Amino acid sequence: MDDEQVERVRTLLAAVPPGRVTTYGDLAAAAGLGSPRLAGRILAEDSADLAWHRVVNASGRAAPHKAAEQLRRLRAEDVPIRDDRVDLAAARWSWPARLRQPTATGHRTDPAIRTRGGAAPDRGEARMRRC
Repeated sequence: MDDEQVERVRTLLAAVPPGRVTTYGDLAAAAGLGSPRLAGRILAEDSADLAWHRVVNASGRAAPHKAAEQLRRLRAEDVPIRDDRVDLAAARWSWPARLRQPTATGHRTDPAIRTRGGAAPDRGEARMRRC
């Protein structure tokens, strides 16, 4: 983890507006990091002045060790939550292309529609947006 990576994560997280959330994976992809765990580590070490509560895991769950505080903050921002899980379909944030890091092919992908296993969430098709 270097200072440039930390600043990219800080800049991206600062752009997530109240009422919206991102996932560790989306944040890592947009920052050009190799792993969602690296995004989590950066937040664990350097997020005191950031809206850390706007980052949830891929299933919409809060961080286990801060779940009560995180969910309280998200509810205060009117983030849709059901059964202590954020409704990612309604609240997931996608950064403007100018903030996302290019991929190895030079294209800027939208991490909110990034897929695993070839199927896009809620759409049944894999796709990549070129910006």
